[in-house]
Amino acid sequence: MGELRFRQVHLDFHTSEYIPDVAKDFQAEDFARILEEANVDSVTCFARCHHGWLYYPSKKFPELIHPALTNHNLLPEQIQACHRHNIRVPIYTTVQWDGRIMREHPEWLAVSADGKYIDTQGVPKPHFYYTICLNSGYRDFFKEHLQDIIDVIGVQNIDGFFMDILFKADCDCPHCQAKMKPFGYDHTKKSDRLAYSIHMLEEFKTEITAFIRERVPDAEIFYNSSHVGPASKNSFKDYTHLELESLPSGGWGYDHFPATARYARTLGKDFIGMTGKFHTYWGDFHSLKNEAALAFECFNMLAMGAGCSIGDQLHPSGKLSKGSYDLIGHVYSQVKEKEPYCRGAVPKAEIAVLTPEEFYTEEEHDLGLPSALVGAVRMLQELSYQFDIIDSTTPMDKYPLIILPDDILFRRDVEEKLKDYIAKGGKVIGTYHSCLDTKNGSDSIYGVSYIKESPYYRDFILPNDIIGKDLNREEYVMYLRAAETRVNDAEVLMDSIQPYFNREGNTFCSHQHTPSSGRKGYAAAARKGNVIYFAHPVFRIYRKNCANWCKQIMKDAIELLLPYKLASHNGPSTVITSLNRQESENRDILHVLHYITEKRSEDIYTIEDVLPLYDVTFRLYVGDRNVRSVQLVPQGQNLAFGQKDGYLTFTPDKIEGHAMVSIQYSSGS
Repeated sequence: MGELRFRQVHLDFHTSEYIPDVAKDFQAEDFARILEEANVDSVTCFARCHHGWLYYPSKKFPELIHPALTNHNLLPEQIQACHRHNIRVPIYTTVQWDGRIMREHPEWLAVSADGKYIDTQGVPKPHFYYTICLNSGYRDFFKEHLQDIIDVIGVQNIDGFFMDILFKADCDCPHCQAKMKPFGYDHTKKSDRLAYSIHMLEEFKTEITAFIRERVPDAEIFYNSSHVGPASKNSFKDYTHLELESLPSGGWGYDHFPATARYARTLGKDFIGMTGKFHTYWGDFHSLKNEAALAFECFNMLAMGAGCSIGDQLHPSGKLSKGSYDLIGHVYSQVKEKEPYCRGAVPKAEIAVLTPEEFYTEEEHDLGLPSALVGAVRMLQELSYQFDIIDSTTPMDKYPLIILPDDILFRRDVEEKLKDYIAKGGKVIGTYHSCLDTKNGSDSIYGVSYIKESPYYRDFILPNDIIGKDLNREEYVMYLRAAETRVNDAEVLMDSIQPYFNREGNTFCSHQHTPSSGRKGYAAAARKGNVIYFAHPVFRIYRKNCANWCKQIMKDAIELLLPYKLASHNGPSTVITSLNRQESENRDILHVLHYITEKRSEDIYTIEDVLPLYDVTFRLYVGDRNVRSVQLVPQGQNLAFGQKDGYLTFTPDKIEGHAMVSIQYSSGS
């Protein structure tokens, strides 16, 4: 397969049959030259689109070639020209959306329990959004389609396959009913239908990967579900790498990629991030993203340990947009310079956040990240901590601290794993219901036991010299209901304070909630050895209301447990740091990003301006290793530095957007 390329383009080509003269302006050599000049080293091109049309001279299905395609050799010529310029060309095909299948083979469509076709997008027909059932006769068609691509393109010309649109569907069609029964699933239960859907997707991917590997052993293989998370983990053995589709302006937002990347990088596979050159979403023809936004999105991929992919859509004429590739080229010229300091880099982490995604019910949507996870990612990034996202099967011992954000529902196996981790010296911070037996009220790893939900929909915390030490010594409101617990063998670190009463019925007061009564309530924070518990859903509160006092109390708790901090600075909380290790070069690379996301429009967040920072001092924990040099790279500018008590300090004159600092160690250290 070779090394994963870092400067990719995903070139959509979903083209209606009502558009005439498709690819009339396509010139193979111009196509490849524009990509090369834009520093693109891999481009995903189309064999088949969501409309159901083919863009190559099919032997098996000539009737499916796009009726207005003027050059039936479009895909072969794209591949041949790009290969002459050392550009790889993974081949795209759709899986569960196909307009022609939808119209001509309704017997292959997924059907809901009430007998309706499953439409995940809810747009007026005609469209291609009815979901195809992979248990139907479509599966044989799909394998015949792959064989057709291989026969026409030739094994030696195939770099890989990008197979798009694979997601669980609440299908109750006769095909699924028959397949569910031997596995013990009850097709009359939605939870069983969804659980079987995940099982079926895993089986399908295993079958298709075996099919491809038998014919094209070195091909890249990726299945796109628009999200990479624990629900798909069992399938990743059938992927050669991961691609994280995450267009911030296209529904994913700027919180999705960092949370997903911090999980993906623990899975042992190379991966790339995927954004778009579009101002909004896929198919936003004749639009360009702000360059600052595209630069941040790509540089953040590098900081997270990923390569880059930028989504574009080829105009039906077959001609690439000059403006798009001027934009992509300018960003990718910088990525190309930075790339040597990113390849083979392994992120360093002092904290692992256990994702609540794993504890979702089957009915919840895969793509929606839990609010508690988003809150934790935001908070820890703003505090400049280095952290990964893990699931319950991830080895924990390498992390000094595990955080359980709000909604890690009680499971005995997880509790036992955490007890073993704590017994070996590991530290834990848990919040709200995480790893708390809310059903039986048994004792917990925190030395507290659950009684009930707090009777107050809002109450207060009272900071002190240990937790909330930089806050005023007065009450702070907590915007979501807490868990009321009994302290068994733990130390109370912070008290909750009760309001006079809930603002409801006759006890009505002001506009939001009643103020503090001054009466102490349950323990708001407690500590048992190396384990700290907060009764409130601190991370969901931070996600919902961005209450700075939540961040301050969490910072104090982390500092109580961690003996040192890998990276800190005296700049604003909008600075993102990511510390990576290049072992082969005996150096660490600190990524520093400073871009401000803004919602200037009704619909989307974006970035327009790059606001430079001056004279920010950084402090890295290096232990007893001897630092030989500190440089801004790729510029090669040496920075003055100091080293004392295990910490390295340095102060670049200026941080403009993205800076990388190389910390080179002496040999033997």
